[in-house]
Amino acid sequence: MNNIKEQFLLNPEVTFLNHGSFGACPKPVFEDYQRWQRALEFEPVQFITKKREEALLVSKKVLAKYIGCDHGDFFYIQNPTTAVNQIVKSLDLNPGDEVLTTDHEYGAMDKTFNFYSKKKGFVYRRQNISLPLSSKEQFIEEFWKGYNHKTKVVFIGQCTSTTALVFPVKEICERAKSLGLITIVDGAHVPGHLPLNLQNIQADFYTGTLHKWLLSPKGCTFLYVNKNFQDRIEPLIISWGYEPGMPTKTKFLEENEMQGTRDFSAYLTAPAIMNFFEDYDMPSGQAKCREVILEQYPIFCDLLGTKPICKVSDEFLGQMCSIPIKTKDPLQLKETLINDHKIEIPIMQRGDEIYMRISFQVYNTMDDLEYLKETIKKLEIMPSALAAL
Repeated sequence: MNNIKEQFLLNPEVTFLNHGSFGACPKPVFEDYQRWQRALEFEPVQFITKKREEALLVSKKVLAKYIGCDHGDFFYIQNPTTAVNQIVKSLDLNPGDEVLTTDHEYGAMDKTFNFYSKKKGFVYRRQNISLPLSSKEQFIEEFWKGYNHKTKVVFIGQCTSTTALVFPVKEICERAKSLGLITIVDGAHVPGHLPLNLQNIQADFYTGTLHKWLLSPKGCTFLYVNKNFQDRIEPLIISWGYEPGMPTKTKFLEENEMQGTRDFSAYLTAPAIMNFFEDYDMPSGQAKCREVILEQYPIFCDLLGTKPICKVSDEFLGQMCSIPIKTKDPLQLKETLINDHKIEIPIMQRGDEIYMRISFQVYNTMDDLEYLKETIKKLEIMPSALAAL
């Protein structure tokens, strides 16, 4: 894992423990990205009107194999927030209908549902999931307490942003399907991080990024739509794919894959990503990263005078963990860590709760974690001292 850091473009002067926010692209993938950009600029008309489709199909087939679905059942889009906006805008939700979710979801998703709930009149029910999380059964029981006869949709993150917890989405989708509910899964942190097979999960809608743990350039996400719902998803932008004179693919893809003039080079890097994963044996490296998280999570909690927010096992944790802390000024603490100590790590807030979230990717080393521990001690970031920060 140590020498792989040289393959990333990250600032070597910064201890980067925040892969989960925006990812980090390795040099071979970024070079492939720039190769596509140069090809686009070399022959803009020919590339956009002819060569683009062939290159896009190759990339989609590679990704489809990796995420376990048909390449015709998803399209690329900028980010999961855009994807969820498109889904919610398309759903026929009426006054009195309810969307069931958790109180751990990503803030931009909450804002999206809140906006459309006011516009359409449906209820966005954020069901409390208590911490610490000790079992799947606990999660499932608490989640379904929010269900009632008005529930039409289930929306759930597979790996949360603030609390870094892995939720049992397969079991939730199975129960939802038996109840006749529509299922939407936010898998932003999943591809390249946790095992993913969309056929196994059986969600109606699933969105996941390539630019986080799958290491693509920024602004690369997929939106998968079950065939039964593809005629219900409306394009965010009406363009040439709407009622085309000479259609060459499904209405679902025609309407959503032609998004106007934009740099789509990041969408074409899936083959380069898979080559990088194979060349550098990423699965083995990531397995070691998960072991480090399981080992170090309790140690950091002890250091900070707190306790893990879940059972410390791979059932709930991947390559991230969130440590509860107490501080009056989370932003100031984050700025102190990056400005004074060159540690890039998020200090995240969920209601009254504040967390320090550690991401451990293949380019990280134990020295990074030891430096964080030393800095915590140096700043006296203990329960009593934290209250003053």
